[in-house]
Amino acid sequence: MEELKNSLNDKRLQVLTLPEKGRCLFTSRDFSPGEVIISENPYVSVPNKNKESPQWKCEWCFSSANLKKCSACHVVWYCSSQCQKSDWKLHRVECQALSKVDKERVKSLTPSIRLMVKLYLRRKLENEKIFPSTATENYKNVEALVSHMSDVDEKQLVLYGQMANLVNLILQWPDSEINIKEVAENFSKLACNAHTICDSELRPLGTGLYPVISIINHSCLPNSVLVFEGRLAVVRAVEHIPKGTEVIISYVETAGSTITRQKALKEQYFFSCTCPRCIKMGQSDDIRESAILEGYCCKNSGCNGFLLRDSDDKGFICQQCGLLRDKEEIKYIVSELKLMSEKASLSLSSGHINEARKAYKMIEKLQVQSYHSFSINLMRTRETLLKIFMEMQDWKEALTYCRLTIPVYEIPLSFAFFKYYISLFHIGMYPRFHPLLGLQYYMCGKLEWLLGEVDEAVTSLTKAFDILRITHGIKTMFVTDLLSKLEEARAEASYKLRSQMED
Repeated sequence: MEELKNSLNDKRLQVLTLPEKGRCLFTSRDFSPGEVIISENPYVSVPNKNKESPQWKCEWCFSSANLKKCSACHVVWYCSSQCQKSDWKLHRVECQALSKVDKERVKSLTPSIRLMVKLYLRRKLENEKIFPSTATENYKNVEALVSHMSDVDEKQLVLYGQMANLVNLILQWPDSEINIKEVAENFSKLACNAHTICDSELRPLGTGLYPVISIINHSCLPNSVLVFEGRLAVVRAVEHIPKGTEVIISYVETAGSTITRQKALKEQYFFSCTCPRCIKMGQSDDIRESAILEGYCCKNSGCNGFLLRDSDDKGFICQQCGLLRDKEEIKYIVSELKLMSEKASLSLSSGHINEARKAYKMIEKLQVQSYHSFSINLMRTRETLLKIFMEMQDWKEALTYCRLTIPVYEIPLSFAFFKYYISLFHIGMYPRFHPLLGLQYYMCGKLEWLLGEVDEAVTSLTKAFDILRITHGIKTMFVTDLLSKLEEARAEASYKLRSQMED
C-alpha cells in the first residue's frame, strides 16, 4: 500500500483513511474543470453481451466490427490481429482453460464469471513474473478492496458460492492454488467495485475492475466525473477542486429523490450517503423535491403545484391550490401504468418497434395527466420514445422528444422558480457539467442540423461542446469530432445569413 501511496503522491494525490468512510482520495494541488485527476487501465475486463448490448464485441477494444472468433476456445472474439496480440499474454492461459469447458457450460459463462476467471489467471501470471507488477497494477490493490460480505444476505452468499465453484471447475486448479471462500468474497468485491465500461455516448460495452479508481468515494453532488476512453478509465474534475479536497464521483443516477438514491446506494454499495443533498432528507425542501420528481400533478390543468398526502389519508392535496386528488384514483392510475409498462417493455424487447411506439405514447399520455411535468417517470418514458423514433429514423419526432427532455435535465433541484421555495442550491437535476446533459444537447444539435434548423443546431452544439469538453476532454477524438461538426454548422449558418442579406 505504501508503494501505491508513493505513486499517487507523484500525481499530486493522497490516499487517506477516515473512520467514517474508509479509504478516500484527496488532492494535494488544485485541479481545474476538465483536468484529468487520475486515469487507469483495467486490471481485468470483459465485454458484455446482453439484451441492452446484444452484439459480440472484441475482447480487447470492445469494437463490434470485423470480428473473428478465437479458433481454439470459441468464446472470445477479436476485431484485429493487433487486439489479439495485445490480449494474448492473458488469453493464452484463459484459452487453455475455456477450451476444456463443456459446450453447455460455456453458455452459462456470464461476464462476472469470466471476469473472475481472468482475475485469478492474472494473479497467477503476476506471481510467475509473466505479468509485470507495478504500484498501481498488482493483485494487492484488489485484496485491499472492501467486500461487504457481512452485509450480503444469505441468498446472495449462496449464489456467490455457486459462482465460485464454477470458477473452480473452469480453472481446475489444486486446492493449494485456489480458495473457494476467497473467490466468493471476490465476487462480492466485484459487485461493489467493478465499473461498467461505456463508449463516449455512455452506451455500455463491458465490465472492468479498476482497483485504484475504486478508492474514490461517492457523492450525489460530485466534483468529478468518470468517463472511458476505450478501456482507459478517466476521472476529470467538473469544477474547481482546491488542494486538500476529497475527489468524489457519483456511483448512482443522480436524477431522482433522496430516498431513491439512498435505496440504490444501500442495496448495491451498503452505505448511506451524507452529502449536502442527502442530509436534507425528510426536511421540507426534500419532501417538495421528491413530490415533484416522483409524485403526482394537480387535477387542475392550469396549476403547476405539487401534491402531498393529506393527514386523513384520503388522497393527495395540491400544495398550491388545495385541490384534493382521490387516493383510489391514484391507485387505479398506478395499476394501469404498471400493466401498460410491462406490455410496452415486452414489445420493445421483442423488436416490435411500432407496437412499442404506440404503447409508450399511451403511457406518456396517461403520465402527463397523472405526474408532475418535471416527473422522472415521464422523462424516462420520453427518453424511451426518443430512442424508438431514432431507431425508426423519424427524425422530426425524435427532435421533439429530445427537446422535451432537456428542460427536465436542467431544472434546479431546489425549484426556486416556485414562489414558495427558497433556493438553497442552484444545481440541475444533472449538474451543469454532466455527460448526459452534454450528450442530449449533442443529439439535439445533430437532429436540428439534419432537419435544416441550422441556427438552432449551432446553439445546441455549442452547449454540447461547452459541457463535453469538460467531461470528455478537449483532445479526445469524440470532442474533436463534435467541434468539427460545430464549426461546419457555424459556417453553414454564416453562409445562410449572407445569402439572406444579399437577397
